[in-house]
Amino acid sequence: MFNALVLTQEDKQTLAQVSQISETDLPEGEVLVDVACSSLNYKDGLAVTGVGKIIRNFPMVPGIDFAGTVLESSDQRYKAGDQVILTGWGVGENHWGGLAEKARVKADWLVPMPSNCDAVKAMQIGTAGLTAMLCVQALQKAGVKPSDGEVLVTGASGGVGSVAVTLLAQLGYEVVASSGRVEENAPLLIKLGAKEVIERSELDIDATPLERQRWAGVVDTVGNKVLATALAQMNYGGAAAICGLAGGFALPTTVMPFILRGVNLLGIDSVACPFEKRQSAWQEVIKLLPESYYQQACQSISLAQVPDFSQQIIKGQVTGRVLVKL
Repeated sequence: MFNALVLTQEDKQTLAQVSQISETDLPEGEVLVDVACSSLNYKDGLAVTGVGKIIRNFPMVPGIDFAGTVLESSDQRYKAGDQVILTGWGVGENHWGGLAEKARVKADWLVPMPSNCDAVKAMQIGTAGLTAMLCVQALQKAGVKPSDGEVLVTGASGGVGSVAVTLLAQLGYEVVASSGRVEENAPLLIKLGAKEVIERSELDIDATPLERQRWAGVVDTVGNKVLATALAQMNYGGAAAICGLAGGFALPTTVMPFILRGVNLLGIDSVACPFEKRQSAWQEVIKLLPESYYQQACQSISLAQVPDFSQQIIKGQVTGRVLVKL
């Protein structure tokens, strides 16, 4: 028997409780993993609280990522003792996930632990950090260079945003961070590499179709009016990598930025990202993130604390990354 955070539903309300389950309770999969760490992401918060209706089938063990050691494997790519990482693939949503001391998953969903990394560091990065790296790589591929001008990161206080700020600064970009809690989070964001921190309210407006050009690139985790305003302020030929909807899934914009300024809108998905691209992003993010990031922007909680922190994360009250030690 081992501990897991189990979600159940009563009267259409999602209930979260740490329970003891057994290996026989786990779903099918080729690889059994002894989970060392998971992390708390925005999607986990939606699942645990039931706010986002992420979970369709109960009971469910949430947790969209984890890192640990292979215990058993029927797939030749992995053997007992191998260190592995999992992010995405519907784990923690449709398939029991990482907020448990053990998990059984498909071998196709795993990535070998990169060198110079361990389970703690991997989950301090986690799904959010991997997504941030994919956003930065997309901007680079789109031709956005440090010399082109300022790059905006929205939702900069969160997991994806804080990693994106750090990565962009490490690569030499001028980073402007947008946050809904500037007074509280500006000191950290400046330490991570932002040259300026602006209030989210400056972007959360009914913008005109085209506004004064400012941004060479954008990493957006918010969506809705914030993204629409950022697009209206993009430089000619700029690019926006979008990966979140913390402010809603709507996009009240026009075609004007795209047909008059040649703006590129780059959709970023880390859930079903192909293995080679995923592995490359992991190697790059570990290489780029300085040790100071882990010390400044990460905190650690227990499995029992996950329900309380889930309430906080969906209210935008959590800064940086949250490691869950199993």
